[in-house]
Amino acid sequence: MDPVTDLRTIRDFIRFGASQFRTARLTFGHGTDNAIDEAAWLVLHALALPLDLPETWWDSRLAHAERCRVETSLRMRLATRKPAAYITREAWFMGLPFYVDERVLIPRSPIAELIEAGFSPWLDPDTINRAMDLCTGSGCIGLAMATVLPDAEVWLSDLSPDALAVARRNMREHGLEDRVTLIVSDVFEGFADAPGFDLIVANPPYVDAGEMAQLAPEYRHEPALGLAAGRDGLDIVRRILAGARAHLNPGGVLIVEVGNSQPALEAAFPDLPFTWLEFAGGGEGVFLLTREQLPG
Repeated sequence: MDPVTDLRTIRDFIRFGASQFRTARLTFGHGTDNAIDEAAWLVLHALALPLDLPETWWDSRLAHAERCRVETSLRMRLATRKPAAYITREAWFMGLPFYVDERVLIPRSPIAELIEAGFSPWLDPDTINRAMDLCTGSGCIGLAMATVLPDAEVWLSDLSPDALAVARRNMREHGLEDRVTLIVSDVFEGFADAPGFDLIVANPPYVDAGEMAQLAPEYRHEPALGLAAGRDGLDIVRRILAGARAHLNPGGVLIVEVGNSQPALEAAFPDLPFTWLEFAGGGEGVFLLTREQLPG
């Protein structure tokens, strides 16, 4: 079968792509969780059409050049096992578009739901004057915070200059240069002269050694620096817990995603009163601690 010759419509190519993805046993989880949505994302992007295109358009016939572009995109997903976001160079977080490439993880944190709610009921958004996105990567968490907290100063921090280059691009594309500060820092090591924060949010590396060894090919395209965190997945989280109190204002809050490392964290710090947040849209492994609950 020659897809360019035998297929005609958007619907044809979505169906073809989904069938090919399922046969190849691709792994999803970087913005979609199934073969049909992944195929639709790639097909629509190749046609420069919105992801919410009404299904009534799916029977539109494609020109030859369009069919070639779509097939190339689908074949790239199959041949490379790259997640769709690395092919389209775009990911969505809290309904906002972000540029991504292999220098950063693909946004997928449940923290988006918390940001959209203005961190209520845990904080009054009107009292957040300065916030930090630690281990920012693409900048999606911190830049989303800046859109929801228009009067707050937001800092983005990462160990990787390459990641911060991506964050800087996203900062500019969202027009947030006036309220966002970027800093290269290994956790809190670059914060000696930084002001205190009312809120620190972190989605640090938290994948343990066993899980790293079993990652699907799609996840191996992401930078290991943003995933691997030692034998038990807590190398970075331990440092965040040890240093956060010194950088939070009185009444300030620390929110950290640890994913599947939640049981290991609870075992390692049995005396810390973690509040584990719940999300209507799914997701787990995100804790909250106030400054006064933190060690130090």
